[in-house]
Amino acid sequence: METVSCCSINSHSSFHRYTNFHYHTKTIKSRPSFIVSLIKTPIARRSRKQENSSNVDSRNSLLEKVQENSSNVDSRNSLLEKVFKTLDRVIVEFLDPPLHLSVDANYILSDNFAPVKELSPTECDVIQGSIPACLNGVYIRNGPNPQFHPNGPHHYFDGDGMVHSIRISNGRATFCSRYVKTNKYLIEHQHRSNVVPNVIGGTRGIGPFMARVAVFVARVIFGQYDIINGIGVANTNVSVFGGKVYALCESDIPYAVKVKDDGDVITLGHDDFGGKLSKNMTAHPKIDHKTKEAFAFRYWATKPYLTYFRFDSNGNKQPDVPIFSMEHPSLTHDLAITQKYAIVCETQIGASPMNMIHGGRLVGVDSTKVPRVGVLPRYANDESDMKWFEVPGFNIFHAVNAWDETEEDGSEVVVLVAPNILSVEHFFDRADLIHGSMEKVRINLRTGVVSRKTLSSNNLEFPVINPAFIGKKNKYVYAATSEQSPVKCRMMRASGVAKLDIAATEENKETDECTIASRIYGNNCFGGEPFFIARDPEDPNMEEDDGYVVCYVHDESLGVSKFLVMDARSPTLEVVAEVKLPQRVPYGLHGIFIREKDLDEM
Repeated sequence: METVSCCSINSHSSFHRYTNFHYHTKTIKSRPSFIVSLIKTPIARRSRKQENSSNVDSRNSLLEKVQENSSNVDSRNSLLEKVFKTLDRVIVEFLDPPLHLSVDANYILSDNFAPVKELSPTECDVIQGSIPACLNGVYIRNGPNPQFHPNGPHHYFDGDGMVHSIRISNGRATFCSRYVKTNKYLIEHQHRSNVVPNVIGGTRGIGPFMARVAVFVARVIFGQYDIINGIGVANTNVSVFGGKVYALCESDIPYAVKVKDDGDVITLGHDDFGGKLSKNMTAHPKIDHKTKEAFAFRYWATKPYLTYFRFDSNGNKQPDVPIFSMEHPSLTHDLAITQKYAIVCETQIGASPMNMIHGGRLVGVDSTKVPRVGVLPRYANDESDMKWFEVPGFNIFHAVNAWDETEEDGSEVVVLVAPNILSVEHFFDRADLIHGSMEKVRINLRTGVVSRKTLSSNNLEFPVINPAFIGKKNKYVYAATSEQSPVKCRMMRASGVAKLDIAATEENKETDECTIASRIYGNNCFGGEPFFIARDPEDPNMEEDDGYVVCYVHDESLGVSKFLVMDARSPTLEVVAEVKLPQRVPYGLHGIFIREKDLDEM
């Protein structure tokens, strides 16, 4: 295996340190399933004839013919691959418009956004403090990590999923980085090149998009891609429900993964839940801590644009509830639950082929659309009790939490907390220009009155809470704070973490800033989503913030990544343990912590 350095539009040294894409140069002998079936069938027939005739010479002759046929198949497959790669280059060179920085792989996949190789379980050094005993278990974080250098436009969200896990046992830590072995990953690994068109980066302009679709369809027709098993990248989140661990991406169904005793992470494969989940699913199911149920949905480009469903505590998927009252496609990325309701948001971000006709991307922003919040009984069998409420300018990507309240007159109220994405029109092309303003939205279900309150005007995203409070009224939120001067067209790098007391507005009606603690990681140090781990989740008397906040942090000056453990109750979120990681961890998306006792039951 060797690494090949990409060309750069920026010559500074830190760029060259990181922009290394890895290529597998060793010859791969495995073949796609359709080739294996073509070879195996005649072998089986002829083997039976040989056994009936007991002719050893004919058996030797058969082996020679099989080898010859296999060589012919490999040759045909190699020729097809050359043709398809040539067509890909033609599209890039003659049909693609000039690359916008947001989809220029040599730019967006530089520095610590650049992909890394897989790393088998490796013991780490604790370089400061000690890891608390209550953290026995594993922290796993997911994120995009392209297997090969992209050919053509590539958005950050298009990369193959890689999970970075740190297994903790009695104060010792073992780190591991593994690709989620999706259908896309395995087939592209066999071909040693990109096969599936990029869903986000490759959908700008109708001409290039249709050309890429045509080439991909040809690959499917010629048996180079098994589309039945999906095209998803499983790069967004990790969740646990029904006694299994899943790597998730909203363009596909979940991939089950398993954490081994030595800290390694293996992919078990697609899980369609007994054939009941035939399409995609959100990467953000909400898990009720008490009932162990999971609540989820999928969005689609045709009606029904949204379909709601849930899983019982054993992971059995319940019937779909199509939401036909969503009248336009919406990129609904997350949901929230209360003890009574499921809450979904219809945003201004959606898919429209007209965008590509005008030279834009398939997924765009409709500035004329008024965002809505939908409230549905969480055990609904249909959408007859669905209620929609217009909330102008309210575009959310991630929900913090929601809960039920009752007014003095007996009216039911649903409260939703989420960072509202300001300047949403920049979401895909100029991520550095967007701003997440934390808001609390109160919806009176009887009167329809919607009131809003800003909780923090700071740029906050990747919000998390104590998981035991999902669907119940909570007090504290931990969120990533964006760097003061984001890099043009780059995804968010967190300069630190902030702790919010979202109940502060109830005690002081005049305040619009609920931040009560924060930590900046340091000069040229950046992280991503924090995660809260309770000290003792089984203790009913435990305070909501009694625990630790963990995060992967990277020092761009030294090229070193660390795992930080911070005291969630400290006014400065004091670092109680710092673990030096054996490999750089690229900036990623979402993660989860699984306790040792729960791992033992999986």
